Amino acid sequence: MAVAIKILIFKLVNHFMIFNDRIHGRVVIKEPVIVELIKSPSLQRLKKIDQIGYPVLFGRGFSRFEHSLGVFLLLRRFNAPLEEQIAGLIHDVSHTVFSHCIDYALDEESEKTHKFQDDVFRDFVKNSEIPSILEKHGIDVDYVLDEKNFPLKEKPLPDLCADRIDYTLRTAVVFEEITREEALNFLDKLEVIDDNWVFEDFDTAKKFAELFRFMNVVYYASLKSAVMLKSVGNVIEYALKRGYISREDLFTTDNEVLKKIRKFRKVDKNLDLLLRRMEGKTKFKIDRKNYNVHTFCKSRIVDPLFKHGNSIERLSEVDKKWAEIIEIELKPKEYFIRFFDRKI
Repeated sequence: MAVAIKILIFKLVNHFMIFNDRIHGRVVIKEPVIVELIKSPSLQRLKKIDQIGYPVLFGRGFSRFEHSLGVFLLLRRFNAPLEEQIAGLIHDVSHTVFSHCIDYALDEESEKTHKFQDDVFRDFVKNSEIPSILEKHGIDVDYVLDEKNFPLKEKPLPDLCADRIDYTLRTAVVFEEITREEALNFLDKLEVIDDNWVFEDFDTAKKFAELFRFMNVVYYASLKSAVMLKSVGNVIEYALKRGYISREDLFTTDNEVLKKIRKFRKVDKNLDLLLRRMEGKTKFKIDRKNYNVHTFCKSRIVDPLFKHGNSIERLSEVDKKWAEIIEIELKPKEYFIRFFDRKI
């Protein structure tokens, strides 16, 4: 497995934190509740959960922890209320091992929607140490858990939100599709108006939308992503059915679960076959007539707002071709995959 790039450097000095973020650079965090949440087991676990899932086919990755702090930093940069910053910081704590790969192990419909993490989020937080931390600092946990209170953090596709902005720019920087300076340029040309993310002009909105579409085609909903998501999901599903791991293990870390599963590969040839697919050791191609895996990938697209004179317009309202692209790209991608497995 490719080792995630380690970019976050922490230092705790007199109850505040200093660290370096790959986009925002050197930042200082002084808010006691934020510092305590960052140090909590729920956030710390995310350091060992890969954002992409199991990025062996992509050659690199980064952690859910880095993305979670990125969402927090983005909201703080644009002066969102503290409660919304907290909601951004904790929004991914309920992710299982290998992130959205779990959607390919437990629920067939989730292959199209990637909804498992959202479904368990409230219960996970309620049963964690997070409520006691928030209560200690006089913050209502139910208010923080209600997405309707935080329009900057989360919006339905194809709108922009802090989560979508951060993972787009961060993934693009990690995979060297854009530079850090280009990422910051997007943020410099972004502002918040009436609880909406708005670019300062049409050209920047179009450029960001095109970047997002590129990331969706090449990364988020690509054949490689489909192979990764499905192959890891199949390993998890098989290991659960065979009793190699438990459902409780899913909320530990990537390496802990993989270590448990790999103990059985020498005595279970079917497991070895599935692991070889997951590890990128089996060749594959799209083959609609002679496939052995059929799967879907959630597909994403954005339709940014931008300033046009004294008004605010949506990209698709000005660029009619973009409206057609949105309709196409919001549909889940379907894949018929042929694995060329060695004989058992």
